[in-house]
Amino acid sequence: MADATLPDVSSLPPLPEEWTYVALEELLEPKGISYGIVQPGASVPDGIPIIRVKDLKGGRVVQRDPLRVSPEVEAKYSRTRLRGGEVLLSLVGSVGETAIATDELAGWNVARAIGVLRAANQVSAQWIRTCLSAEVAQRYMQARLNTTVQATLNLRDVRKIPIVVPPQRDRKAITAILEVLDDKLSLNERIAITADSLISASMQEVAMKMPGEFTEQALSSMADFVNGRAFTKGASGAGRMVVRIAEINSGPGPSTVYNDIDVPDRHLARPGDVLFSWSGSLTVARWYRQEAIINQHIFKVVPRGDRPMWLVAELVRSKLAEFRAIAADKATTMGHIQRRHLDGPVVAPSVAMTRKLDAHLGPLWDRALSAEQESLRLAALRGTLLPQLMSGKLRVRDAERILEDAV
Repeated sequence: MADATLPDVSSLPPLPEEWTYVALEELLEPKGISYGIVQPGASVPDGIPIIRVKDLKGGRVVQRDPLRVSPEVEAKYSRTRLRGGEVLLSLVGSVGETAIATDELAGWNVARAIGVLRAANQVSAQWIRTCLSAEVAQRYMQARLNTTVQATLNLRDVRKIPIVVPPQRDRKAITAILEVLDDKLSLNERIAITADSLISASMQEVAMKMPGEFTEQALSSMADFVNGRAFTKGASGAGRMVVRIAEINSGPGPSTVYNDIDVPDRHLARPGDVLFSWSGSLTVARWYRQEAIINQHIFKVVPRGDRPMWLVAELVRSKLAEFRAIAADKATTMGHIQRRHLDGPVVAPSVAMTRKLDAHLGPLWDRALSAEQESLRLAALRGTLLPQLMSGKLRVRDAERILEDAV
């Protein structure tokens, strides 16, 4: 063990010859660890985008609907202004999520719950991110969380995270394998985002060109909004995931609740269902994971009649800005909307126009869902390969063969 600053060295898994552990801070620039904006305030339409924990998914930054802060607020946090190439690490809530800030994120900033790590020259940022997502580092972080109010990892503990450092040839080989999976995951994410963007753009274009085929109707007449229930109470810890707002935003994590109770079909989420969180962070999402149980504060949006799923999702999205403004005015600890707000008008296509649009936009919705589901499978494969590669137990050539069969 080469680094005397590492805690609990004897408890770390053994490594192959020539491999060693190094404390994270030894691989970063001087003062290379900072956290972001403490009080970003309300979102500013033309402000500077910042990355929050919910934006870190599967090792990437999801750039949909970022929170934007005023330039005056952002200017106070120039130390975490992104240049591109930094490692991002979640420090609050779902601790241990990681991503690399791509060059297109240059100029963005991050929230208080995100740590910005700037790699020095010894190893790459990609290698540091890989190690942070591996089992040794994840266990280290979970063991040092302050959970008095909300799970939080202090920077003093971040500095001591053990990083596996093999010889350069091994690092390059392992990184190359993981990059194949990461590139495919990134591609699938772009496919889903592009498909949803095309659906929105197509709807708006047709509505402008053929206004006679669109009328104002109550959102509540387009779909049934089935509220979840408090299924986390007395949960067994086994069975299906209970979907809360956290799972919609970031997927399952250490705090995810599981329950094996029987619930009515209306409270189950299956791949392709539309979920709408009406409290806290108001979000519309396509569910693409395994069958799960829907908790309170979340609507399952069930289309009425023959309306397609993509249409009701788009109609709810069209009201999000209004709903968020309503929620922001609530004098409560957690902003929300009320059911009566669902009676507000949306511009919806006629039955005939819906059929025409569905012929073109339905396949886009299906393709996005397919990409998201494939990413689940590939992420699981990555999770299987990573600890074996990082411990030296799986040879690179064997991992390459597994990868060829999967991708």
